[in-house]
Amino acid sequence: MPTADLVLTGARVRTLDPGRPYASAVAVKDGLIAAVGDERDVREWRGPGTETADLAGAHLTPGWTDAHSHPVWGLELATGTDLSAVTTLAELNAALRAAPRADGWILGHGLDHNAFEGRPLHHSLIAGAVDGAPAHLRLYDGHSALVSERALTLAGIEGPRAFDQRASVVCDSDGRPTGHLVESAAMDLVAPLLPGTPEAERGDRLVELLTAMAATGLTSAHVMDLDGDTLRLLTSVEEKRELPLRLRLAPWCMPGAGPAELGGLVALQRERGRTWRVGGVKFFMDGTVEGGTAWLEHADCHGEGTDAFWPDPAAYSTAVRVLHRAGVATATHAIGDAAVRHVLDTVESLGPTGPRHRIEHIETVPDGQLGRFARLGVSASMQPPHAAYTRTDHTDEWSKRLGAERASHAWRLRDLRDAGAVLALGSDWPIAHFDARQILATARTPRGAAAGPGLTGQEALEGLTTHAAVAAGEQHIAGRITPGHRADLTALAIDPVAADADELGDAPVVLTVTAGRIVHRA
Repeated sequence: MPTADLVLTGARVRTLDPGRPYASAVAVKDGLIAAVGDERDVREWRGPGTETADLAGAHLTPGWTDAHSHPVWGLELATGTDLSAVTTLAELNAALRAAPRADGWILGHGLDHNAFEGRPLHHSLIAGAVDGAPAHLRLYDGHSALVSERALTLAGIEGPRAFDQRASVVCDSDGRPTGHLVESAAMDLVAPLLPGTPEAERGDRLVELLTAMAATGLTSAHVMDLDGDTLRLLTSVEEKRELPLRLRLAPWCMPGAGPAELGGLVALQRERGRTWRVGGVKFFMDGTVEGGTAWLEHADCHGEGTDAFWPDPAAYSTAVRVLHRAGVATATHAIGDAAVRHVLDTVESLGPTGPRHRIEHIETVPDGQLGRFARLGVSASMQPPHAAYTRTDHTDEWSKRLGAERASHAWRLRDLRDAGAVLALGSDWPIAHFDARQILATARTPRGAAAGPGLTGQEALEGLTTHAAVAAGEQHIAGRITPGHRADLTALAIDPVAADADELGDAPVVLTVTAGRIVHRA
């Protein structure tokens, strides 16, 4: 009989396998679950080279998956001064005055729209603090930035621009740029000027970040981006060490993509390493509510939000259809109700067979669309921590733009589960913190505009395990502790299902195992 690489005993194992829901011991061989049961069931798997760990009553579950994250691209997004704690314009300017400079630039990230206190974003609001320096401040949503007047000059931005996607260089009534750049095409005008990070340093930062993620119980992440050098970076890192998390990456398909681009996306699906692989393609059907670019059935309070990210939504549907026929699953960013409807309409037109598709974010959705997720086999992928940027009294920018009725339909996790939807949960790091315990807690006790009935402890755990596996089309190999499945495991000092939600936020993570390797031990 072969011997195990790892044996865990003394655990309270919640397998999420209906055939054997509970156990106390697990054996691991070659990165897979070899045996599940009690001490007697794993005894014969021990050998001279077997690593053993007595979990002393810790609660062992399938490894936790962040179903929407940006750990590679996020290293760029989270560069500079962290502005996430800034709540007023005065605080912003104080932070910018104290901010260090990188090659002469002032960089910041995580800035909340609410910090501008209702004022339209304009470079004049930060002019005194940056004192003529080029500055680039990313808003927390990752879909917009405020740049200084000097940054506009260096980038040669003198007026409005036309783009293939729904993006804009916001200008005043005289056609002069305000410094507010909305969506990636507009932000890309400045991006080449920003200070870069050497690849070796990026690799070290990536491993450091993934190690911190593993310390919160994460064993894998669905990475919703794949830029030009990510594959080279991951390959370079794996030449020297193992990744602490398993990564599944989805490259973007942007408006204007033709047969060559779509063929390239299909070919990319073959790329993989030891613990990473390309899986699926990411689309955008809209932007964000706060930025005025969420696609809504009816305009927001500023008269914005009536356009899709794809200027021709039918072209989006055609691109999805091409990928579907090639067996490639898609994940579409859809925040507004019109965007969600169009994605569901597109999937409905594909027919009942083929890969499973998913919708990301779903921040507002009317009653009539809820049942379509289960009926069409579309997975919902949502990020409960996002609601922290809103307020229960609807005085925040997100709620004010939507109005009371639509704001009351915010982050409908409970309603989607009740309607039978597969519901995968994530953080969208660096938009929100990656701590998986916070994902569980906020899914059970929704905050801000999403305040109301949340998920049960069991449902929240499923969002990071079994439902995340289904959303990735990996339910045959992931999401449960059962022989033959991946040996991705998370051990917590308390029961993540039975414990109160407010206990989860800082509950000790005893052990994290990725691909059969212990990557975190308390």
